[in-house]
Amino acid sequence: MDGIDITQTHLDQVKSFKYLGSIVNGNNSIEEEMKGRISLGNKAFYANQDLFKSNLLTKNSKLQLYKTLVRPVVTYACETWVLKENRKTKLRVFERKVLRRICGPTTEKDGTWQIKLNEELNRLTGNKNIIISKHKD
Repeated sequence: MDGIDITQTHLDQVKSFKYLGSIVNGNNSIEEEMKGRISLGNKAFYANQDLFKSNLLTKNSKLQLYKTLVRPVVTYACETWVLKENRKTKLRVFERKVLRRICGPTTEKDGTWQIKLNEELNRLTGNKNIIISKHKD
């Protein structure tokens, strides 16, 4: 492994490392960082799953919990991210998945169940999805 020697101490060169909770790498790619953040967001959601499944909390309370417990974990240090369309899509997919778990399915007039449409989820969040709110919350 490459590295440098400073006063009889050998320092190894690494491809990436974690600094203040963010992954830094030599090619300035945020793919690894975003993948890790989404994974941590999933962990935060499932760690609090009892709250999100509770019948004692209203849907608005659950949305507030999501916005305060899960979304900040995913968007930590996002100010430095360059968001191309495929990266924005990954973040939106994560958020919609969580919101659909929180809100549950919709019962149609004929008695069938249907997942919430993206437009319904946008209304629930006041059209402030994870991409829009990352600079405004």
